[in-house]
Amino acid sequence: MAMKVHASMRHGLVALLLVMICLYYAEAKVQTTAQQLEIRQHLKRLNKLAIKSIKSPDGDIIDCVHMSHQPAFDHPLLKNHTIQMRPSFHPLGLHDEKKVASKKKTSSIPQLWHQNGRCLEDTIPIRRTKKDDLLRASSIATYGKQMHKTIPNPTSADPNQIIINSREYAVVYVEGDKYYGAKATINVWNPKVQIPKEFSTSQLWIAGDPAGQLNTIEAGWHVYPILYGDNKTRLFTYWHSDSNDINSCWNLNCPGFIQVNKEIALGAVLEPISSYDGPQYQMTILVWKDPKSGNWWLQYGNRSPLGYWPSSLLPNLASSAYLVEWGGAVLIGHQNSEHTSTEMGSGHFPEEDYRKASYFKKIQIVDSSNRLQDPQGIVPFTTRSSCYNVHNDNNDDWGHYFYYGGPGRNPNCP
Repeated sequence: MAMKVHASMRHGLVALLLVMICLYYAEAKVQTTAQQLEIRQHLKRLNKLAIKSIKSPDGDIIDCVHMSHQPAFDHPLLKNHTIQMRPSFHPLGLHDEKKVASKKKTSSIPQLWHQNGRCLEDTIPIRRTKKDDLLRASSIATYGKQMHKTIPNPTSADPNQIIINSREYAVVYVEGDKYYGAKATINVWNPKVQIPKEFSTSQLWIAGDPAGQLNTIEAGWHVYPILYGDNKTRLFTYWHSDSNDINSCWNLNCPGFIQVNKEIALGAVLEPISSYDGPQYQMTILVWKDPKSGNWWLQYGNRSPLGYWPSSLLPNLASSAYLVEWGGAVLIGHQNSEHTSTEMGSGHFPEEDYRKASYFKKIQIVDSSNRLQDPQGIVPFTTRSSCYNVHNDNNDDWGHYFYYGGPGRNPNCP
């Protein structure tokens, strides 16, 4: 009798287990179907109808989208926005510099997709978002947004707290005046990134008054595997408009930045890049506030302006910026006892100098008269100089400049 009871119990347990397994897979199937639908809908929102598509040698697909159909106009504040096709004014002194540059042979950074085609007039190039891009994100809703806060003001921040908040910096900055733009020429490298959710970036930051909501404009180059799915060096922009990460965005991955240039794709690969003790390749970034429209414009190299951040998205930058930074940052993605080995810049310390260390040169600000000027009162700042460091100076050829970077984990930075 006991044996029959045990057998019945076993049969009952097996049946219950089978029911639970069926329910689990049914629920998983529902979740998978719902996620697939969400992915398809999000890709449809991001990837606008292309008039022409170009397959880049690096694997990216560049879609040429009509300018009026770009993602920016999905933003509720830009529904009735009229595109400003060109800035009302360029910073004074910029065109003189272009004349000098045209007489010299310089190593500039092209984009690989140009090898296979160009976009047409009235269209802009947009790097196509793929399903795998969304799956790498922590959630589909946060794709293209930077959920970790930046610390744009070194003087009001404790370096130890910045490290706790998963950032390391090696920068120079100016603050306390009214700034209407910033400029720099940066040599471009391909730093090693230890894990996909970390990044290494070399950029300029423009930030509003810290007494208000956090508003920043950022531009430069970076390596960010979780965003792109590879370890290539790419041109990027970023903007942030409030403390809740509701309004923030890399490149054109969500609404915000308005592009008017058909030649340059944000998020696209930069190649060739600088090599240790070898050829150096560099790019120039300029951001300035249009005195007439109030929009913040971006220019890459000596080309036509790339586009702008509408003033309506950045209320704390409506009048001017309070702080400008130039330099490198590393996002630390692991929480073990060892420091990350993610490199900043070339991965070498500034003491190694030209062709070995990363540099920013000809750093300038735009003043209230819309003129490019040498910044006054430059201050260097590092969170941990044994991991990444910065050395600034000036001379007649490079103006105000600095070397920066480092290897991350090393005997002095365990």
